[in-house]
Amino acid sequence: MVSTSYQGTNKMITGIVFGVITFWLFAQSMVNVVPAIQEDLGISLGVLNIAISLTALFSGIFVVAAGGLADKFGRKKMTYFGLFLSIIGSLCLVFANGAALLIIGRIIQGLSAACIMPATIALMRTYFEGAARQRALSYWSIGSWGGSGVCSFAGGAIATSMGWRWIFVFSIVFALLAMFLLKDTPESKVIQKDSSRFDVTGLVVFVFTMIGLNVVITRGADFGWTSPLTIGLIAATVIGMLFFIKIETGKLHALIDFNLFKNKSYTGATISNFLLNAVGGTLVVANTYVQVARGFTAFQSGMLSIGYLVSVLIMIRVGEKMLQNVGARLPMIIGSVLTAIGIGTMALTFLPDTAYIIIVFVGFILFGTGLGMYATPSTDTAVSSIPEDKVGSASGIYKMASALGGSFGVAISAAIYGTMTLSGNIERAASAGIIANVIFAVLALAAIMVLIPKAANEPVVQKAVVNKGYTDPANDSGRM
Repeated sequence: MVSTSYQGTNKMITGIVFGVITFWLFAQSMVNVVPAIQEDLGISLGVLNIAISLTALFSGIFVVAAGGLADKFGRKKMTYFGLFLSIIGSLCLVFANGAALLIIGRIIQGLSAACIMPATIALMRTYFEGAARQRALSYWSIGSWGGSGVCSFAGGAIATSMGWRWIFVFSIVFALLAMFLLKDTPESKVIQKDSSRFDVTGLVVFVFTMIGLNVVITRGADFGWTSPLTIGLIAATVIGMLFFIKIETGKLHALIDFNLFKNKSYTGATISNFLLNAVGGTLVVANTYVQVARGFTAFQSGMLSIGYLVSVLIMIRVGEKMLQNVGARLPMIIGSVLTAIGIGTMALTFLPDTAYIIIVFVGFILFGTGLGMYATPSTDTAVSSIPEDKVGSASGIYKMASALGGSFGVAISAAIYGTMTLSGNIERAASAGIIANVIFAVLALAAIMVLIPKAANEPVVQKAVVNKGYTDPANDSGRM
């Protein structure tokens, strides 16, 4: 049952933000300490890149299923289960002495994020309304989008002063604090009108398809792009995708409800969310490049991105106010443009040290400004037009886009950087790896301009969409 009298509190928001930050403490922090982990554990860069992308990959693979299970069994229960997994996964990394525990821990952490992300969005949708919900989602975005900047900086500082393993000790502390702060939050779940079976077949096909795609991206250069193994993996991935779409379309209890994508606003928010999370590969390439080629420490590279941290935290609340005043489309467009420009400046690796440091610092500020402005309007657009009984599943798909975007963005950027580094020109390799992220941001801008209607977030439109299920707001209101 859902508590009808309970109103969300600041304590609940804080607990959720702490829970979301645990994901970034074990996900984003690793992009800033690649050389330290590689040296300590004695593993290859290729294996480490796989470990970095595994958390986001497994989060993306299982987040939709976890969102549906949260609707059925309880969003608070799923959040607590995710926090428990976070602790287990972090312990694996604390005690890792080679590739095995590192990879196992990263997989468990990915499953943890899959449980936490959609369940916490659904809790905020349930216990906050109107402007209060938009405020709550802003703080959720601070934990999610802002957490990337906080943890990138914090990870570098912790690794330099205490050692990289301490990052995951702090992750455990935040998970325990989140459990304590959320203990008084009532359970929230959907009353099941009929017996529903879990879509095991869809999940299995989806898992193997996404793993196959990730292996192609991360190891294709090692196997050889024209080798029988790589070609076979590509073929299997394409077949898997087509088969998944075929078996899921029209299924009563599908893993992914494709009816949700009849709503253009939801589709635009989800696609652009995937692409703007993919630009996270910028941080991997930029941080690794300045440490390897420019002699920065992990702490110094974290300081280089401090502008990203500050601007994303400030602009998340600005994006909330713009959402309330002008709707979602404009801040999402401006945010994507600023993100593309900010990332583009970091590709100017031919500049000398001082000039490059200055322009990258400014680029990180624009990068954070753009993502911060985009975050709340996108999240609100994704969840505000979805019926209550689909919020967990819809949030799961939205966060799947985030996680898979991050995973594949990191994998693609790292693969480009790693492959081109073999030629000996590390500046050109870093520039190419970063430019790939500019392309992601431009594609996100295109998706927003095509799919997000101008009046998507007017209150009357929200009401109409909720009452009519999956109706697209643009079609329902008669205007774009």
